Amino acid sequence: MDISGISSRGLVLLGCGKMGSALLEGWLAKGVPPAAFTVIEPKPAARLVALEAEGLRLNTAPPVSPAVAVLAVKPQMMGDALPVLAALGGGATLFLSIAAGTPIAAFEAVLGAGTPIVRAMPNTPAAVGRGITALVGGAAVDAEGMALAESLMSAVGQTLRLDDEEQMDAVTAVSGSGPAYVFLLIEALAAAGVAEGLPEEMAMRLARATVGGAGLLAETSAESPAQLRINVTSPAGTTAAGLAVLMREEDGLPALMREAVAAAAARGRALRG
Repeated sequence: MDISGISSRGLVLLGCGKMGSALLEGWLAKGVPPAAFTVIEPKPAARLVALEAEGLRLNTAPPVSPAVAVLAVKPQMMGDALPVLAALGGGATLFLSIAAGTPIAAFEAVLGAGTPIVRAMPNTPAAVGRGITALVGGAAVDAEGMALAESLMSAVGQTLRLDDEEQMDAVTAVSGSGPAYVFLLIEALAAAGVAEGLPEEMAMRLARATVGGAGLLAETSAESPAQLRINVTSPAGTTAAGLAVLMREEDGLPALMREAVAAAAARGRALRG
């Protein structure tokens, strides 16, 4: 079943905040009609209310056997929200969770061990269709279920499959938390420009465009990021002088990034016990 195939059985979206809304808009853009969706959201935005007029079901009882139930509430709210869909467990409904830090075993404890559950870790660039989502399936998920989960998440960007769930903490530390690291880079680059005499607004515009453009180049170029760095670095030039600071072995950017990702991954492991 591809994403268009959910129209007949329907999709339940539990939680429709920023990420849930981004997914919903992506699915609508791919041609899934509003009538295919049942959204459970205690504080619906005006967009959801407007979609009711087009057939979307808002805060109504879910279908008896929907194709998919997407769990998009915050992890700390999952314990209260998940029992609403407990009756769908152990059947033909695929559960797709985008709740950070909640392992598949926690869902199986509520829904039943025979429930097909896919755990996914998207990131915030999904809001502009440029996210990347890592997915891993539980024991009850078959090839069709994984393909459907990938199809659903591809509505907001790229997808990749993990070898096992243990990799999810590292994924969260790299791509889940990674946008915050990049935003900090933009802040720091702009502040450094101000320190060198640039007006604040000009420095921020330069920093935003530079990081955004370099990211797009790195993603679309056939050359590696290392080669792209070399290409822009003239021997004994200005870039080389800056990189000499950033690439110091003990306290440069590579060492700081390793420490940051390790700290984020360790915190992820601690949060799930």
